[in-house]
Amino acid sequence: MKKLEYSIDINATTEKIWTTMLSPETYAVWTNISWPGSFYQGNWKQGENIRFISENGSGTLAAITQFEPYRYILANHIAVLLPGGAEDRESEMAGSWIGTTESYTFTGKDNTTHLKVEMAVNPHWEKMFNDGWPNALAKLKEICEAS
Repeated sequence: MKKLEYSIDINATTEKIWTTMLSPETYAVWTNISWPGSFYQGNWKQGENIRFISENGSGTLAAITQFEPYRYILANHIAVLLPGGAEDRESEMAGSWIGTTESYTFTGKDNTTHLKVEMAVNPHWEKMFNDGWPNALAKLKEICEAS
């Protein structure tokens, strides 16, 4: 697995960024800048599974393995979702994705928050995230600082 890291400083409270990042309505706005049609189904809570779905209905299934409100989230990807929602854990593509982890760390000071995204991915997926995360985080910053 390849370790990837992205971060941004946002002039807003940790609580505001957390809420904006995870709310279904605003999640769709900031992620769509890099991954058009993206949305999720599920609950951001430890022990829960979340379906990250793209515009064609495919996506991934992740288990939330650590969840500390306003501080930290760790998700472990456990399956690929085929269009229509069927879980794939057997294909070559699923094998290149299962085991991917992503974490979000929120560190606030005064009215500024440092958001760090860390991923462990198969090198096959590195370009997609290197191309996507900087733009998605910039959009999240724009949304948080505008309201």
